[in-house]
Amino acid sequence: MYISKVSLVNYRNFRNSYFSFNKGINTIIGENGSGKTNLFRAIRLLLDDELLRFSYKLDEGDFNRSLGSWRGHWIIISLEFSNLSPEEAIQALFIHGTGIGEDDVLKKASYNLFFRPSASIRLNLSELEEGDITGLNEILEKITIDDYETFFTGKSTVDFNDVNIYNELVGDFDKVKFNFNLDTSRFGVKIPHQLSISNEICFTFIKALRDVVSDFNNNKTNPLITLLKNKSNDIDALEYEPIAKAVKSLNKSIEELSDVKDISRDIKKTIKEAVGETYSPSSLSIKSNLPDEADKLLQSLKLFIGEPEEDYEGGIHELSLGGANLIFLTLKLLEFKYQKAKESFANFLLIEEPEAHIHTHIQKTLFDKLDYTDNQIIYSTHSTYISEASNIKNINILSKGRNLAQVFQPTVGLEETEIDRLQRYLDAVRSNLLFAKGVILIEGDVEEILIPLLLKKVFGISLDELGISLINIGSTGFKNVAQLFHDDRLKRKCSIITDLDAAICDTTIHDSDSDKERIYKKSVNGSQKSGLERKVILDSFVGNNQWLKVCYSNYTFEVDFLMAGNEEEVIKTIPKVYEAIKFHEQYKEDIESLDLAVYGRRILSMAKSKGKGWYALLLGDFITFETVIPDYIIDAIVFSKSSLSKDTIVFIVMYRLQKYLEDVGLPYVDELKTSLKKYIDGSITLKELINSVAITMQHDQIISFLVKL
Repeated sequence: MYISKVSLVNYRNFRNSYFSFNKGINTIIGENGSGKTNLFRAIRLLLDDELLRFSYKLDEGDFNRSLGSWRGHWIIISLEFSNLSPEEAIQALFIHGTGIGEDDVLKKASYNLFFRPSASIRLNLSELEEGDITGLNEILEKITIDDYETFFTGKSTVDFNDVNIYNELVGDFDKVKFNFNLDTSRFGVKIPHQLSISNEICFTFIKALRDVVSDFNNNKTNPLITLLKNKSNDIDALEYEPIAKAVKSLNKSIEELSDVKDISRDIKKTIKEAVGETYSPSSLSIKSNLPDEADKLLQSLKLFIGEPEEDYEGGIHELSLGGANLIFLTLKLLEFKYQKAKESFANFLLIEEPEAHIHTHIQKTLFDKLDYTDNQIIYSTHSTYISEASNIKNINILSKGRNLAQVFQPTVGLEETEIDRLQRYLDAVRSNLLFAKGVILIEGDVEEILIPLLLKKVFGISLDELGISLINIGSTGFKNVAQLFHDDRLKRKCSIITDLDAAICDTTIHDSDSDKERIYKKSVNGSQKSGLERKVILDSFVGNNQWLKVCYSNYTFEVDFLMAGNEEEVIKTIPKVYEAIKFHEQYKEDIESLDLAVYGRRILSMAKSKGKGWYALLLGDFITFETVIPDYIIDAIVFSKSSLSKDTIVFIVMYRLQKYLEDVGLPYVDELKTSLKKYIDGSITLKELINSVAITMQHDQIISFLVKL
């Protein structure tokens, strides 16, 4: 038995989302504030004994903020279970009161929490005439959170993420159409509290490892004490009896110490001297209170640990943060193991961000040796090292939005062969592909080296600051990875940067051509043919997919970089590429030539001479704020980012303005600074800001960049 789906409607930052899970290990990926903790809390409200009581204490703060007014709406948390145990205790949870025959065994069923208005309010809503907005508002205005109730159902058959289902169950607020009677055959029958599924399963939650030292000092959160409490019930009474006698004897021996007796006697004497015989206690003694009960005595035990390759053994507070976190995680896993041994019908382990302060090697192997044959593990993470251990079919990706979160399953609709290829790629290439807000796919080392550097030097901002991941495919086989970005999978923008490899010269072969020239022309022609074929394939693949865009260089990066107006940067690399000084002037003339066949051949020859990657490193030494970024790269950045905040736009403009002021004076600087302030406070539009920038920094590339936004 395992959780196959979690549906969340109107709960915290989930307006209408679902998570798909499989057997074994499942991964939740998401940035801070995207809802990972809220998902775990939702699951715990139904399955965790420690949190179940809070299911009845939801309040207005638990409603999704994008609703506007929460009044009248429902919070729905639905857990779908697959491979249900045939045991009567589990089956009873889902068939209770449904009239299903005893011989019918459920394989899949749901367990639902509804936080809804009370029966009287729901009845009043159902009695409204359809379209009676005034009457609806009168009822809603009077609702308080005290008018809400928590209601559990089992064996529902509907998809709670379907808007039409929500309108049928809760009501259509636009049409003012509400039902009162609950169709139990579809929405589930009420489950009595005493039949809670939490009583029949093994469930352990391991919270994010942020301050485990304080947790060890708190008896309520100390995992060692939890383990010792569980084990104290299993201690053989005969085996423990000599220990209990020894503790009692030790208590008596402590009490009989002469110093202890002296203090006791002096306390009695001092009290009598202070208040007299009448008001003095009738008796007073000092007693040793070492517990002789097994559970209390075991709880007095402390854990002492030595760091790797150290002889010293100290307390938890003396460990490194990573060491303390690893011990805490280990004890919680052991707690889960002990619970599992009780032969529950299902075993669930939720782990929140286990990577904190833990070495990357440990992160990579964290779940490798954990036996999860009969367990379902769901964990959230920021770590690419941990996520790499997950099968991509078992990953849910959270994306943060305004007042709500989106949930993506990256393999929906893909064939098994496509999923296998994608999995192999993710195993081989260590990337943060799944964590990014936007992605740019590139074909080689040149782009990987120079695109981040160009953006930083020219606009003063990094790809990381924009939330864009640059992924080097290492070839032109983009489709395998790009298929992730789709309406059914990852709804994130992905740009593909690739070369058209258009011919830089006339490829017609003449009788007078040398063998070397013939080979060169054939190579150029072959590259052009491959580029055109690649364009046809990629354009067809992208089609009308709003999440994908292909940005082509007309020739290759080096040629297009030079054509953008970067002759000076390229010329500075000539001495680094060619040792023979006598040719430097000629090569400089080649680069400055107006003939594409001449300067194109020279720049490609230079790159080939050192190797494209090494030449990119050389070229990077001469990138400045005056270097021009080719248009197709700007297009890719703008598409993948989708939009820039006002603060980011102002930062980029100010960065370039400051760079110019360091070199030469500019006109109307104060006017531009005033325009930037007005843009921030909303007094002028982006178009008006661009006009102001154009007056001060005429013909600067920042203008064309801003126009593309």
